[in-house]
This record gives sequence, C-alpha cells and structure tokens, in this order.
Amino acid sequence: MRNKLVITLTTVYGSRQYTISQVAKYLLFIFIILSAASFFVSNALLVVKTDNLADLEEDHQELSESYEMMVGSQQLYIDELKNLSLSLSSLKHERDKLEEENIRMGELNSTLDSSLYGLEDLLGVEHQTNIDPLRAEQLTIEANKRLFFLHSIPNGVPIQAIRISDKFGPRIHPVRKKRVVHQGIDFKANRGTPIYATADGVVEYAGYNERSGFGKLIILQHNFGFKTYFAHLDAIKVKSGEFVSKGQLIGNSGNTGMTTGPHLHYEIRHLFTAIDPEPFLSWNITNFDSLFTKVKGVKWASLKEMYPLNQHSQLLQ
Repeated sequence: MRNKLVITLTTVYGSRQYTISQVAKYLLFIFIILSAASFFVSNALLVVKTDNLADLEEDHQELSESYEMMVGSQQLYIDELKNLSLSLSSLKHERDKLEEENIRMGELNSTLDSSLYGLEDLLGVEHQTNIDPLRAEQLTIEANKRLFFLHSIPNGVPIQAIRISDKFGPRIHPVRKKRVVHQGIDFKANRGTPIYATADGVVEYAGYNERSGFGKLIILQHNFGFKTYFAHLDAIKVKSGEFVSKGQLIGNSGNTGMTTGPHLHYEIRHLFTAIDPEPFLSWNITNFDSLFTKVKGVKWASLKEMYPLNQHSQLLQ
C-alpha cells in the first residue's frame, strides 16, 4: 500500500479526513473558478478601457480639428489683417496723392489766374474779379486774334540799326539833290547787318533792281494787300516765290544802288501806296488798337467788319 498524506480537520461537528489528492482537486476547482472570474472581469475592464480609449481618441480628434480650425481661423485673421493693412496703405497713398493733387491744382489755379491777369494786362483790358473758363476762353481768342494780325501785317523793326537816319516824307535827295518824297525809313547800319521779315509772306522779288536805284532789293507780299521793301542790300538770303515767316533772316544790309553809305531803306506799301512805316515799328500786342487810329491811309473799317478789332466794345466788355 502506497503512502498517502492524510489531512484531518476537527470541528465541533466532528472530524473529517482528506487526502492530498482531494485537496488538489479543490484547489484546482477554485483556481479555475478564480481564473474564469478574472477572465470575465478583465474582459469587462478591457471593454470599459477600450470604450474610454475610443472616447479619448474621439475627443483628441475633436480637439485636433478644433485646433486646426482655430489655427486656420487665426491664419485667416492674419491674412485679413494683412489685407486690411495693404488697403490702409493704399488708401493712405491715395489720400497723399489727392492731397498733392489738390496742392498742385491749387498752385496751378493760382498760376493760371496770375497768367490770365497778366494776359489782361498784356491785352490792355480791365481786370475782372473772377477769371472763369468763359473769360479765359475770351482772352485766349483775343490774344490769338492779335497774334494772327501781328503775323499778317508788318510790324516791329527789321534791323538792329545804329539809328534812323532819314524818315518818311518830303526831303532833299542826298544824290540827286532834288526835293522828293521819301517813301520809307532809312536805318543806318554797318554793312552785313542781318535783316528780318516783319510779317509772314511770300517773296515777290529778290534780286538787283538797277532802274529803281534800290540796288539789291527784296519785296515781300503780306496779307490784306500789304507789301514791304528792303533796299540797298549787300546779300539776299531768299528767292522769288519762297514763303517766309515773321522774324526770318532774309538778307544783309549794304550799300548797293543809289546811296551815299551803308544803310537799309525800308518801305511799307498798301495797294501800291507807300505808308509811313513809323507807326508799324512800335505796333505790338499791347497797343494793338493804336495802329487803326494812327494810320489813315487804310480803310480799317471794312477789315473790322470781317474781324472784330474793337475788343473793348465787343468781346471783352
């Protein structure tokens, strides 16, 4: 008979004996029970933890999305701030430009007013308190009209002379020694002094005219029936048929023809009639009306009907 370990348990109810094999069975049973209980409890805890982890992951995802949204919103705000800053800069630039433009326009208006007041002085008309666009247009029209006449009718001196040596009118001819009518003005000048056209026109004659005693002669035709004669020249710079403009060099003074010394003989004729050139020498835009009262040999009234010359009674009242 094999040896067996016997365990005796004594209580008030009596004594009982157990072998080791029976104890092992009980322990194994308890272990199985505990293992099963532990398995189920662990599974239950695992499920709970899994749910919690899922919740945490959802919360994390929501937080991440919220963060991204917040970051995106922040970037949007930054972009908006940049756009606003650029807009403000642009508006400031535009404002500065407008201020500069206003200042410039103010200066321009001031300069324009000064120029128009100066134009009134130049034209010899009364000042008006306000220079409005209509007034400016009237002044411009009047100035252009006067400039047109000053380019069409001879005016100003044709040469920078030493002096006027002989005027228009009766005199004793220096060569013929007879009393004749001097039909022009003589400008004493050194040989070769430049001579200029006194109005726009066309060259009627340019050459040596022996019969008249003028020597080298230039005749220019101008508007409204006027002509100018330049005699005793040393050199001629234009040819017959050429157009010339006021102030253009046409020749040089000399001593050709019937003369006692170098000078320029200058005549103004209207329809073949010689006119005293003296009022034309000082005629300009400022004393524009003076010519029409001083020069009696021209019927200015008919010209006045074509072009209103009396600006005081018509345009600039």
